[in-house]
Amino acid sequence: MEDEVERLVAGWRQALPEVDVAPLEILSRVTRLARHLERQRTLVFARHDLETWSFDVLSALRRAGPSHELSPGQLLAVTLVTSGTMTNRLHHLEQRGLVRRKVDPKDARSVRVRITAAGRKRVEGALKDLVVKEDALLGGLTDGQRTTLAGLLKIVVAPFDSP
Repeated sequence: MEDEVERLVAGWRQALPEVDVAPLEILSRVTRLARHLERQRTLVFARHDLETWSFDVLSALRRAGPSHELSPGQLLAVTLVTSGTMTNRLHHLEQRGLVRRKVDPKDARSVRVRITAAGRKRVEGALKDLVVKEDALLGGLTDGQRTTLAGLLKIVVAPFDSP
């Protein structure tokens, strides 16, 4: 089975045989997969009236233990956005009734962000739909191949996630 990346790599090998284009065989496929994933995630999230960013914030809150709340700083660390961007996102989510901000009872200068029941329902529904779609994308792989691929990708990605 030939894919677009094989044709691309073959073309470069013919055009510039002195250049080792082997990395393209992996990373061009990762790039193409990322585009497919982004499109699919956008569609899944839209069915739940969410955007990728709103899913990211709500899912961080949903995973935050039994309190389902975090500080804006903790949300910044998880979502990798600026404080101004996070403030705007929290404002929009609060207007939509998906999160609630409250003064931290331990420090009146701080705020805690908590997911609402509506936010929880929405993010859980989106996640359930998302994993069904993403499982289907990996349908051609055995459990062992999935484990191997996850491990290999972790080796490549982990240095970017290190503090």
